[in-house]
Amino acid sequence: MTDTEYMRRALELAEQAAAIGEVPVGCVITCDGEIVGAGYNRRETARHALAHAELMAIDEACRTLGGWRLWKCTLYVTLEPCPMCAGAIINARIPRVVYGASDPKAGSCGSLTNLFAMPYNHHPAVESGLLADEAAALLKQFFRRLRPLRAQPRPLPDQT
Repeated sequence: MTDTEYMRRALELAEQAAAIGEVPVGCVITCDGEIVGAGYNRRETARHALAHAELMAIDEACRTLGGWRLWKCTLYVTLEPCPMCAGAIINARIPRVVYGASDPKAGSCGSLTNLFAMPYNHHPAVESGLLADEAAALLKQFFRRLRPLRAQPRPLPDQT
């Protein structure tokens, strides 16, 4: 498979996230031409701050490969990783990251900051912009649908 095909799979996962009301971010990790980990954003449904697409995929890749060093892998994600996910990528020793849309609010691979350029012991190569228009369109569509819901008053929590 090609980089574009792997990113298309990540986009499919992002669509799954959107279908359950999650911010549409999808991620796949490959090793020797095979997908060894995959995930999509599940923070709301899991009610867990760590349920980012990248962390789900890293967890699965570690279990699939039987170790925490993912030194032969490539991570494909639809949105530029945040600081937490960039840190996990560094710690997992992933040598190559390919992402779609940039994230000017939390992107930590060059948009807001670049953790990969800091003096850590590992420096992944980054390729940005692969299928960026498709990834950005998914995000825009998701947030456009969300805005009318946010305008509605929320019920107060039960005080009993």
